[in-house]
Amino acid sequence: MMFDLKQLYQDVIVDHNRSPRNFGILEHADRKLEGYNPLCGDKLTLYVKMDGDIISDIRFDGSGCAISVASASLMTEAMKGKTIAKAEQLFNDFHHLLTAENAEPDLDRFGKLAALAGVREYPSRIKCASLCWHTLHAVIDGNAAAVSTE
Repeated sequence: MMFDLKQLYQDVIVDHNRSPRNFGILEHADRKLEGYNPLCGDKLTLYVKMDGDIISDIRFDGSGCAISVASASLMTEAMKGKTIAKAEQLFNDFHHLLTAENAEPDLDRFGKLAALAGVREYPSRIKCASLCWHTLHAVIDGNAAAVSTE
């Protein structure tokens, strides 16, 4: 690996937990969905504003562990301006990154999201990192039922 994943993981998680991007309620959201990780106690509400098939704005609100908050912060940054098709592709690629043992965190492809590949070393924390992603996936699919990582 060309970069120090552990250092990137620590730096990015700390930064995005202390100063989460796109945090707060999004007034006039087209879609809204809650996500819950009972194992860790993470709770979030995801707000999405669509412009046709483009995610024009996305915010999250709630509370959770550092990994959950940082992942939601990074995800909202990555998803703003994406089409639904590109968002779904990124969801699938990111899910593979978190769950596949041999997935290489491509810095060019994932940017700061690559830092979250570090959670693979802590299997119980994968649900913390993926909660917001599963919530977004459900909201894009038009689901109205709250998402749970159970």
